[in-house]
Amino acid sequence: MFSNKENVNILTSLLLEHGIRHAVVCPGSRNSAIVHNLNECQEIECFGITDERSAGFYALGMAQALQRPVVVCVTSGTALLNLAPAVAEAYYQHVPIVVVSADRPAQWIDQLDGQTLPQPDAFGRFVKKAVTLPEPHNDEERWYCNRLVNEAMLETRHHGKGPVHINVPISEPLFEYTIEKLPEERSICLLNPRSNKLLISAECAGQFYTSKKPMVIIGQMSAEDILPEDLYSISLCAVVLNESLSVGKGGEHFDEVLHAVGDNPDYQPDFVIYLGDTMVSKRIKKWMRGLKNAKIWAVAEDGLIRDTSMNLYGMIEGHPADVLDDLVEAAGTKTVKSAQAFKSLWEKALEKTGSHIEAYEPEYSQMAAVKYLEGALMYAEDEYIHYGNSTAVRLANIYARHYVYCNRGVNGIEGSLSTAAGFSCVVDENVYCVIGDLSFFYDQNALWNQNLRGNLRILLLNNGKGGIFNMLKGLEKSPARDRLVAAEHKTSAEGICRQNDVVYLRAGNTEEMQEGIDRLINTDSNRPVLLEVFTDAETDGQVLRNLMSESVS
Repeated sequence: MFSNKENVNILTSLLLEHGIRHAVVCPGSRNSAIVHNLNECQEIECFGITDERSAGFYALGMAQALQRPVVVCVTSGTALLNLAPAVAEAYYQHVPIVVVSADRPAQWIDQLDGQTLPQPDAFGRFVKKAVTLPEPHNDEERWYCNRLVNEAMLETRHHGKGPVHINVPISEPLFEYTIEKLPEERSICLLNPRSNKLLISAECAGQFYTSKKPMVIIGQMSAEDILPEDLYSISLCAVVLNESLSVGKGGEHFDEVLHAVGDNPDYQPDFVIYLGDTMVSKRIKKWMRGLKNAKIWAVAEDGLIRDTSMNLYGMIEGHPADVLDDLVEAAGTKTVKSAQAFKSLWEKALEKTGSHIEAYEPEYSQMAAVKYLEGALMYAEDEYIHYGNSTAVRLANIYARHYVYCNRGVNGIEGSLSTAAGFSCVVDENVYCVIGDLSFFYDQNALWNQNLRGNLRILLLNNGKGGIFNMLKGLEKSPARDRLVAAEHKTSAEGICRQNDVVYLRAGNTEEMQEGIDRLINTDSNRPVLLEVFTDAETDGQVLRNLMSESVS
């Protein structure tokens, strides 16, 4: 029987999955659940050592001899600090020891409770990775606990070997052993195909080769990272979904397709390669988290675990274009035939969605302004287009057919205009910035300098508030929504433009908006040009809802 502490059971199961077969354990009550579990595992041999300082070096010696990770487990308090000399030695010798420390619940730190001190990050830079596990109460916290253990265990041998620290808060009661078997936990694997192509053939390409419904999903990427031609060979073998922040050809309308098809299993892949960074679409992230039966791989040059799907099977360390080349080469051509039905299903849905969006004529709104701008710029070759966060970038994903620059690293609104302005200072081509009102007024000092020229063109979408808050279901019930959450205002950019010598244009209806965008694009000026389009927030929200409500499946 095993402990009834869920974080301890998740940890134990994953220690086994990652090959732990030896553990040095020290006495204590707070770590008794961990020691009990390790002792219950027939695959793990436990060695009891009373002196924690000595125990750390015992684990070091075992790991040196075995050339594999060894656990050393201690109770809470100063017991952990006694491992510091051995951990430091392991760090500089590149020896993979796994420190597992029991801890008191966080709320009792510094509250005069016995054997209690701040244990997270106790070893500082002398460990390659330090994690503190939650005490799970729901599926998301269980996923988080699983992910943290996987991250720590993978780091024992990632970019060189070394020690890691797994801290385990455990609440009382401590001594209940009622669980018959350990949970089946997902072990994430890490591959580096650049150093060994056989790995991708054996692990990843085999799954790709046999899949009937393969898919490639591409998040934000640098404009120089991956080009459409790199995707050609993989697009013959799999459905490829990307946003306008991903590759040069612009985005696919998968968000609208997913809105229409919901959880229809016919559209769900059995194999996924995820490239790049964040996705704007919340819908696809939620959808990916429901793909329980798909083998999901991610690709990143640093090899760090980013489990956006909450179902990650493995991480491939390498440049996305290189990994795609290896994958197609290893899988051969069989997948082209086997995936045709799935590809055809998605191609028809995407084509129908694209036709629907092209035919949809929004009434005067922010959407109408972005549609007209993107239509006017469709054939422009020497232009750069930046979008602000929130509503602006979501409109870009609907209409942009080119690569979009956007600060989606952490999705803040505070520097979108400054980023575009800085960009414009070092290129000769026109730089467009499509930005919402809160983001613009927050960052208005981007215009307060002597560096700007006439190649900066700004489309300011002003509906008098953070319009995206009108789209958040349930928030309308709060009387604080408009004034305090969405920051309702009656501000105009005209005075800001005047004081900063920026050409100012304004529009309040369809005719003025279209004329203004034409002037924004074609005006010959040695100073920045700004068009402020005034719209109604309620209409903006309704226009978007109308687009999404019409089924395109």
